Amino acid sequence: MSLEKEATLRALGAEIIRTPTEAAFDSPESHIGVAKRLQQRIPDSVILDQYTNLDNPLAHELTTGPEIIDAIVSDYGSHSATSRKSTGMVDVLVVGAGTGGTITGCSHSVKAHNPDCLVIGVDPKGSILAYPDSLNKSTDSPIYQVEGIGYDFIPKVLDRFAPTVDKWLKIGDEEAFPAAMRLIKEEALLVGGSSGTALAGTLKWLREEGRSLAQTEGKNVVVILPDGIRNYMSKPWFLESATQEKETTLARVIKQALEKND
Repeated sequence: MSLEKEATLRALGAEIIRTPTEAAFDSPESHIGVAKRLQQRIPDSVILDQYTNLDNPLAHELTTGPEIIDAIVSDYGSHSATSRKSTGMVDVLVVGAGTGGTITGCSHSVKAHNPDCLVIGVDPKGSILAYPDSLNKSTDSPIYQVEGIGYDFIPKVLDRFAPTVDKWLKIGDEEAFPAAMRLIKEEALLVGGSSGTALAGTLKWLREEGRSLAQTEGKNVVVILPDGIRNYMSKPWFLESATQEKETTLARVIKQALEKND
């Protein structure tokens, strides 16, 4: 967990207990194990438990999914009289998976809207959420820097099989962080690593298996970018890229302007 997340939680009045990253999910030392122990020992305490709470995917089925559909339909209506083409539907949905609530709930919504929608899950290398299990290669390091997605166990709220999730892709840190920086620099979207993972997975699919769809005018590919850079501004992957001293085109223009004689 990033320092920014910890500071925000402390500012809100929370007590933070750090648990070892390498602890297995079913270990007493894991974040889940410690939470269960505290819940048993502290009177009137509650665990919301996003891993098993069915309200997690239901919230996305009733809110996030319909919001995406409404945006696509509204855009279709506003351009119906112009030359811009659109199917008026979500044709492909790409989502990173953590607890699985977002991808499971949104899939239920968009597939009710368009049964032919292709739902693609993106999982970090080192995680085991992707299906089939052969995608989760044992040679991948179990330690990855992207936060908020991927686990070493399968959350109960995640339906990782078709027809909920039609395809899974694996993306490493070396692909995720440059993609996040691309969104920041080219689109002015201040996102974090899990958004970079989703974008990297999307571009990989469009260049390979989805090439035909990418060349079909009017198809709508929706990518969920679930995080913001606020939580990761002290992370090396961001600092190294954001503060590197590399001369840009703008820097050269400014330099030349300042060197001219008045």
